[in-house]
Amino acid sequence: MSAPLPMLVMDDTALADLATARKLLENPGLAAQIANTVGAPIEHLVSKRLPGFVRRRIEGITRHALSLSLKSALLTLSKHGKKLASPRSHQLAVAVTGGAGGLFGLPGLAVELPVTTTLMLRSIADIARSEGERLDDPESALSCLEVLAHGGRRSNDDGSESGYFAVRTAMAQQLNAAARHLAAHGLSSHGAPVLIALVSRVAARFSITVSEKVATQAVPLVGALSGATLNTLFISHFQAMARGHFIVRRLERTYGTDVVRQAYEALPG
Repeated sequence: MSAPLPMLVMDDTALADLATARKLLENPGLAAQIANTVGAPIEHLVSKRLPGFVRRRIEGITRHALSLSLKSALLTLSKHGKKLASPRSHQLAVAVTGGAGGLFGLPGLAVELPVTTTLMLRSIADIARSEGERLDDPESALSCLEVLAHGGRRSNDDGSESGYFAVRTAMAQQLNAAARHLAAHGLSSHGAPVLIALVSRVAARFSITVSEKVATQAVPLVGALSGATLNTLFISHFQAMARGHFIVRRLERTYGTDVVRQAYEALPG
């Protein structure tokens, strides 16, 4: 019986990349970042500003936006090649949609969010490609969607439910099932039950961040913060999540998932 292969040891460059990824992935959520920008507490106002039926409506809008966005976002990028991502062009585009959508409140969100989400997924896919992902690989393509489930830490979060690897572990089974289905049937089968289940799972988490953005627009102290500025913060947040996520995946392709996770968790908080 042959001896097991030894685990690869991460070198200093890889550890520095992993530290960068951890800093990006474990950063404060969108509400905290907005609060830092405007100097006003935001996060605790979500439940006060948004009744339950509004939050449910936002989740429905979010689920619809994700369903519309996944295929179109990925098909607009070339499938191969590793080149630098272009986050600023996507930031400018969502600033325009935010400025327009912010004029119409919640009804405007139903029109604006699918466009913004498509642009965000395109930017996430752009970052994925720059980190060596093959976007014609179903598992890589769905990892772009997975990024939207990583909203960052909240003030009352201990990391047990929304820490980076906790979220990945919770979603792994659905992602694998959806990736197998896409490999067999392609993106044209976006109505398949396994894909609907995955989109619903991501939407449930992504809608929390969307709700924070909507609630912020209702706070009088943030009246001067335009929809364009909010959308720029919104996409910048998920671009950071994407960069961290795909750095981790690049390192996992070299060193293995167990080695990378152990090194990640050993890094100082």
